[in-house]
Amino acid sequence: MLRRRRVTHLNRPLNVLRRRIATAVGAVLLGLVALGFAKVGDFAQRVFGRMVAVWPYAPLIVTPAVFAGVMLLTVRWSAEARGSGIPQVIAATRDPEAAAKGPLTSMKTALAKFGLTIAMLFAGGSVGREGPTVQISAALMVAVHRLLRVPISAGVLIAGGAAGVAAAFNTPLAGVAFAIEELASAYEQRVAVLVMAAVMIAGLVSLGIAGDYVYFGVMHQTLGVAAMIVICPVAGIVGGASGGMFTRIVLAFALPRHPLLQRVRTRPVLLAGACGLIVAVVGIATGGGTWGTGYGTTRSLVEGGGATLWFGPAKALATLATTLSGTPGGIFAPSLAVGAGLGNLLTPIFSDSPAGAVVLLGMVAYFTGVVRAPLTAVIIISEATASRGMIVPLFATALIADGVSALVSRERLYHGLAKPFLAAARPAPEPAG
Repeated sequence: MLRRRRVTHLNRPLNVLRRRIATAVGAVLLGLVALGFAKVGDFAQRVFGRMVAVWPYAPLIVTPAVFAGVMLLTVRWSAEARGSGIPQVIAATRDPEAAAKGPLTSMKTALAKFGLTIAMLFAGGSVGREGPTVQISAALMVAVHRLLRVPISAGVLIAGGAAGVAAAFNTPLAGVAFAIEELASAYEQRVAVLVMAAVMIAGLVSLGIAGDYVYFGVMHQTLGVAAMIVICPVAGIVGGASGGMFTRIVLAFALPRHPLLQRVRTRPVLLAGACGLIVAVVGIATGGGTWGTGYGTTRSLVEGGGATLWFGPAKALATLATTLSGTPGGIFAPSLAVGAGLGNLLTPIFSDSPAGAVVLLGMVAYFTGVVRAPLTAVIIISEATASRGMIVPLFATALIADGVSALVSRERLYHGLAKPFLAAARPAPEPAG
């Protein structure tokens, strides 16, 4: 008995050291992968842009064909790679030991997610890299921990996902906030330390290689109290209602109850092709303004460069069609782009206020309406635009948008989308007797 206690006592520091090494190695790897993902994704969008410049109507064939092909590959070989990737990580945290051995956070799924998301960007799909980065990062963390024989806990998955958000946006605080609001059902001190360590290391990797950049450009404008009292409620109501409606439509397709929607879901490849055609038509009609993540136009709006008023509604339609296709790809960056377009629609109404500030309120309102994570939304936008002077109006708008979105759609987007993965991971009941 005494000898067994002595062995356990000696093994405890060794286990702690192995866990810390696994966290550090995993964070470095996912930081490098996030940067590589961004570079390859940008390259794919540039290639697509060059193709469209030479053959303007090529997307009418290429985009639906790639959408359908990606969906076919997803259905046949990696069903767990479909969609954003955040719902899969949420589902995995409910039973981390089982998930570590399953496909939700496997390296096969992570590789499929990487390649298929790049294919969607090559076809002009309105997808982001952030959601896929969360799933890929969680898979990397699981792989490293299993290699070093460290037990897999919910904290490992949460830390990986949070570090993925931090590395994708170069926003460390947003990674911690995202872990609290979305990934962690019960936030504990031990998880907090793991999350902050992973986020810090991944952030250092990103900072060391890509430099200290501001994701959406710098916005130093602010709003006065009088303007804030008027604009924040308007932006919060419009953005929250729009984002809540997006959530409601996506969940209605993902968890169909109507017989017609159920029939549509039985033909996923055909549905993806039809959605790809919608994305192609919208992209051509807008002169390419809705292709890809929408990063360029969003940055222009934040920095006061302006854009056409149709950008927000058109980007919303392209993002909705891409999301409903069920193909791999995230909605973080496209949702922020739609929000920027929504803010751009409000700038003529509040012409006496700085345009960049109104755009930021549109971004935080719509993003909060979709994701229902106001703290994450405020911190992402504040860090990604260096707009610390807008913290108070951003928080006010986000809280209003969160309340309005909850009225439109009671269920949160990612938690609703996680239900099919939870059901698939749940063991089948044993036969009676």
